Amino acid sequence: MEALDQLFIEAGTLMLAGMVFVFAFLGLLVVIINAVLTPLASKFPDPVAQSVTRPTLKKPAPQQGVSPTVVAAISAAVSQYRQKHKE
Repeated sequence: MEALDQLFIEAGTLMLAGMVFVFAFLGLLVVIINAVLTPLASKFPDPVAQSVTRPTLKKPAPQQGVSPTVVAAISAAVSQYRQKHKE
C-alpha cells in the first residue's frame, strides 16, 4: 500500500510540474509575440477601411390591418381547400 501511495504522489508531482511548465511556456510565448509585434505594428499599421455611406431608402408607412391582396389570396386558398375537401 505504501508503494501505491508513493506512486500517486510521484504522479501528482509530475502532473503539477508539467502543468507549470506548459503555463510558463505559453506565458513566455505570449510575451515574446507581443514584444515582436509591437515594433512591427508601428511600422506597418493596419489600413483603415473607408466606410461607404449608402442612401437610406424610405420604407412605406405600415398600413393598418391586412392588405386587400393578402385577404384575396387567403380567401381564394380557403375556397379552393373547401372545394377539394368536401364531405
